[in-house]
Amino acid sequence: MSLPQRIVVEITEMPNLRNPSLICGFPGSGYVGKLAIDHIIEELHAIPFANMFSSSFPPQVLIQSDGTTDLMKNTFYYSKGEPNDLVLLSGDAQPVTPESEYEMAEEITKICEKLGVKTIYTLAAYITGAFSKTPQVYGTSTVPQIVKDFQNYGISLMNSGSITGMNGLIIGVGKRKGITGICLLGETSGYVVDAKASKIVLETLVKMLDLKLDLAGITKKAQDTEHLVKTIEEQMGQRAGVDSLPMPQHDKKLGYIS
Repeated sequence: MSLPQRIVVEITEMPNLRNPSLICGFPGSGYVGKLAIDHIIEELHAIPFANMFSSSFPPQVLIQSDGTTDLMKNTFYYSKGEPNDLVLLSGDAQPVTPESEYEMAEEITKICEKLGVKTIYTLAAYITGAFSKTPQVYGTSTVPQIVKDFQNYGISLMNSGSITGMNGLIIGVGKRKGITGICLLGETSGYVVDAKASKIVLETLVKMLDLKLDLAGITKKAQDTEHLVKTIEEQMGQRAGVDSLPMPQHDKKLGYIS
């Protein structure tokens, strides 16, 4: 008999925020969303206020920088500033079963309702299976007018496929509760930890939110990604007698994994 799956939410304080938006990033392909959200949290010196634990997380503890251990968790932070306050959600893992993913998405949107969050941004990966010299940002939203405005920010419109995982599910569940959802996806091969994709997603988000954010740290990581990709391409070229990996066939209907 399988044990019931559980989501445990521990709130240390419920901040009083002004017209906040939620920005989420979870570990996924290329760690695109995870790197992006953690950079925001670090640069804004965001304050943690709640943790979420799930029995559907991988059965392990993480070693902290001080040598102690802790259960895997997702953590909410807040940052007060101009033009609006922000709620930031970063995670150590995504749940591994559909039931627990839906349950966690419901818990996240409940917290959004308590805080007065009207818009959720999720940061994710658009997987092509090939390295790109000039990666793009793709987007989707639960609101048609926002989709129309994507062109103002250089966002390529997604008009097919799907977004799997929490970065897609949260905006879908939020839509049912009247919360606007936007997902920004950085183009990535899916083969490496891709800070270059994280950087372009952050650059787009900064424009959309009129957010003051130092991108020097993520820029350095993006340069490291470029060096890694160059090394891989050179090795592949030596083996196959070509300069780079095959480019993707964009006319095929792909699935998009966040």
